[in-house]
Amino acid sequence: MKSLMGLSRLRKKILAVLVDCLCLPLCFLAAVWLRYEGLSIDLLSQYLVLIAATPFLSIPIFIRLGLYHAVIRYIDHKFVHVVVISVSCSVVGLATLAAFTHTPNLSRAVFATYWVGAIMYVVVSRFFARSYILYGVDSTAIQVVIYGAGKAGSRLASALRDGPDYSPVAFIDDKKELQNAMIAGIKVYRPDALPDLIVKKGIKEVLLAMPSLSRSQQKRILERLEPLRVKIKVTPPIGSLVNSELRLLKVGLGRQNLREIELEDLLGRDTASPDQCLLAKCITGKSVLVTGAGGSIGSELCRQLIQQRPARLILLEMSEFALYSIQNELTDLIEQLQLDIELMPFLGSTLEQEKCQRILSTFSVDTIYHAAAYKHVPIVEHNPIAGIRNNVFGTLSIAQAAIVAQVKWFVLISTDKAVRPTNVMGATKRLAELILQALSEQNAQSGGTRFSMVRFGNVLGSSGSVVPLFREQIMAGGPITLTHPEITRYFMTIPEAAQLVLQAGAMGEGGDVFLLDMGEPVKIMDLAKRMVHLSGLEVKSDLSPEGTIEIKHVGLRPGEKLFEELLIGSNVEGTAHPLIMRAQEAAIPWFHLEAMLKTLDQACNAFDYEEVRTLLMHIVVEYAPQCGIEDLMWHAGNKRPALAPGTVLTGLSPLSPPLSPPLSPTLTATKPPILH
Repeated sequence: MKSLMGLSRLRKKILAVLVDCLCLPLCFLAAVWLRYEGLSIDLLSQYLVLIAATPFLSIPIFIRLGLYHAVIRYIDHKFVHVVVISVSCSVVGLATLAAFTHTPNLSRAVFATYWVGAIMYVVVSRFFARSYILYGVDSTAIQVVIYGAGKAGSRLASALRDGPDYSPVAFIDDKKELQNAMIAGIKVYRPDALPDLIVKKGIKEVLLAMPSLSRSQQKRILERLEPLRVKIKVTPPIGSLVNSELRLLKVGLGRQNLREIELEDLLGRDTASPDQCLLAKCITGKSVLVTGAGGSIGSELCRQLIQQRPARLILLEMSEFALYSIQNELTDLIEQLQLDIELMPFLGSTLEQEKCQRILSTFSVDTIYHAAAYKHVPIVEHNPIAGIRNNVFGTLSIAQAAIVAQVKWFVLISTDKAVRPTNVMGATKRLAELILQALSEQNAQSGGTRFSMVRFGNVLGSSGSVVPLFREQIMAGGPITLTHPEITRYFMTIPEAAQLVLQAGAMGEGGDVFLLDMGEPVKIMDLAKRMVHLSGLEVKSDLSPEGTIEIKHVGLRPGEKLFEELLIGSNVEGTAHPLIMRAQEAAIPWFHLEAMLKTLDQACNAFDYEEVRTLLMHIVVEYAPQCGIEDLMWHAGNKRPALAPGTVLTGLSPLSPPLSPPLSPTLTATKPPILH
């Protein structure tokens, strides 16, 4: 059979014609035998001309009507229609020939029987060949079960049969009315039959074909499948399955169009419908600027901003390549949606205050989304002054430029690492929040720029995300590297986070700290194990020495926390949006904060790492370093030992300005929340 499959297309057509030349006369001969319940020399001589003429009349008709153009692997019910027409035309031709030859005593039943027999022969022979090709040639096809016997599942089964990668052997469905039925020639089983099917039929993968399920429903199914230790994949949305008669899937659905399990599938987090009024308030018809526009969050903000039709979208980005990439992507998106949006890319840093101020004033910017920041905890820990410059003074620079340019709304993208920070990155983000709180309080009476902050946890798919790393390590055979067995994080998808940021920013009245509902925290050890199990593998441990994937604990990185928080205190209230909360956090008056920032700036300019850390701990009172000073130049210079983790300062640095009495959240908190 493999040698036949290796023939050229023309030779396959010639072979089909030769087989039909032999079998069609046999079909006519069988029709004569059935009509007369036997054969004799007289009968054969009476019908000999018609038997001999059968292929000469039928084959040209079959060729003309395209019967030999059909690719056996892809024939379907439409092919039967072509066969019926072709055979009918050949029967009419034979009857006409009989009339012209004046052959006596011909039975019309012979022609009717031949018509039925020829149709059955052509159809059955082609579909038999199709089945043999699909199921008999490639023994390397992966045996799979399709979970979901609905519209998506049946179309998926048909598509898989047309490709070389997968062989569907069973359906699984929770609906009792579908169980034990046959769909696309495949039996539907109950979910509890899956363990036996895996053993009996050698199932290697389970394909989820239920695109209409909510995240929480899909999560429950994955939890049931996890103990089975089979690889799980998710099918594309139903729209892509039915598009263009599954042409994409015919070239090998499995590896190109089936995706691996993502963390959002495991989280089971259902999103809330966006409030269109909130989305449009600060964006539609406005001039909007995004800092860090080429980053993970910044680029997604830009994509969603385009959907809200601003009059002008200004991109500010330090990286030339990132700016080039997002500009091209947004230009294509604007053209596809046929929108009239002015897209303006600027290469630069938020530290360039004069440039930022000119951009904001020249283009009458209404709204700023400040996403530019250094976010990688260990890298910022090794480069603390660079982190302070970008995250703290970059925020101060763009915020002061916004005040001068009379920007209406300013939204800072903050992080849960700003809450009781143990690392420089978190401390700089909390200090950025304090700056905006202080500026907001100072300008509260003038009705100027409304500053607000949106604080959330880890986003899936961002640079350095744990899920792609774990998947790469699993594919490589392990080990999975985990910093600590107890480390726990909150997760949210980038699109959801960006959408909530846009809505939260519209609620800001000045100095607001918004928190996004991140759902339940995820233990990273459990996440790693589930990814291994849903890849059809087993974790290697003392209890399972036969496992294939080992999980190694490499220790916490500099500045890393075991647990992240979203609140400093318990002072949080809800808003009109179910996933957005407003917090009241302690603030520092601007006249105190300004003096401390000047001292911090001087220490950064002098590369006085000890003083920088002392000042950071002094300004951000919740900052409790998890490690010593990790700056690479500081270590190379053999400086004196850094402050030990958890050191409590008993006095101020000589360079520090005098402080007011200890800050009290009740006395210096931002104004009470306003519910919408």
